[in-house]
Amino acid sequence: MSPTLRIALLWTAFAVSHIVLSSLPVRGRLLASLGESAFRALYSIIALAIFVPLVWIYFANKHAGPALWKVQVGDALYWLIYVGMGVAFILFVSAFIQPSPAGMAGAGPTPRGVLFITRHPLLMAFALFGLLHLIPNGFAADVVFFGGFVAFVLVGAWHQDQRKLETQPGYAAFHAATPFLPFTGRETMRGLREMSPVAVALGVALTVVVRTFHASWFGG
Repeated sequence: MSPTLRIALLWTAFAVSHIVLSSLPVRGRLLASLGESAFRALYSIIALAIFVPLVWIYFANKHAGPALWKVQVGDALYWLIYVGMGVAFILFVSAFIQPSPAGMAGAGPTPRGVLFITRHPLLMAFALFGLLHLIPNGFAADVVFFGGFVAFVLVGAWHQDQRKLETQPGYAAFHAATPFLPFTGRETMRGLREMSPVAVALGVALTVVVRTFHASWFGG
């Protein structure tokens, strides 16, 4: 079996396990029999059991398979990717500083700050990460690995919204007031004004650190 196919199958297993475990009938039964803490532990163990081999197989087979595209990455495109990764890191940090009701832990239903940019800041950070890494990585294994982040986020976030709309009081109003995709809502400028300065500073700092050590940590 080719590395590309193994990566694709693991992404499929990762997505299916998440959706099945978080579906209302299965989640309800497991919560009733295990309790909240044990259910979250089981959820995390299954996720790690799939995601760790997924990452390991990719890094053991980077740039495997045929080249689907090749982009000449000059200084301007590199800087675009750097800026985009800065946005991804800021969304990532913001998700912990301003938790979303759309997340697993949940939060109050009143939107503020980053939630006016996207109601799924953590997931959209991973989608942006995957999308940006697709630009210079056009081999089949790369495309499936990084494209998997984008596909999983879009499907997973949509599924999460549907479950929360059905089960969480007040979520419908939150859903209507906040955008799914980043920077597509009516209150984007308000969200930017209300962004946590700490999240912005930490996001920029993480971007600089990862960029500085990218080659030694992850290779070319």
